[in-house]
Amino acid sequence: MQNDHVDFIISQWQTEMSGLDVSPMAVIGRLSRVAEHLNKLLQDNYSKFSLNGGEFDVLASLRRSGKPYQLTPTELYNSLMITSGTMTNRLDRLEKTGLITRSQNPDDRRGTIVTLTPKGISLMDKAYPAHIAHEENLLKALSLKDREELSDLLRKLLVSYENPET
Repeated sequence: MQNDHVDFIISQWQTEMSGLDVSPMAVIGRLSRVAEHLNKLLQDNYSKFSLNGGEFDVLASLRRSGKPYQLTPTELYNSLMITSGTMTNRLDRLEKTGLITRSQNPDDRRGTIVTLTPKGISLMDKAYPAHIAHEENLLKALSLKDREELSDLLRKLLVSYENPET
């Protein structure tokens, strides 16, 4: 197997501090570097649809919620694990571009409902298949078995952070 930059960094640390176990860096360093690459490459694809990653996430959340493609801002920001201020900024931009509307929540006079517009639905019906094809391409170095193993290991790690009692 070919060496990567993390191998180089580990080698340097092993030379400088030979008694220190730097094996965690093999995983964390690679996850960090892969995440940086993925974020850039995913944004390249979102840009083809005049979106950034955050806006894409909002539209995808609304689209996958099913008809009538609407959620409250609280449901959106909880789903996306962001702050309400960040959500407001995203919604402002998406509303200006005509991809969503905001209306009064009939179940809560103080609340609003965010709805995907026909323009937003049309955009996501093009952007999401392109996104999945792009993700497929990003994973081409891994076999199906590799992907399943990696997915299982990442799930195990993620559950340890998101559900620490389990």
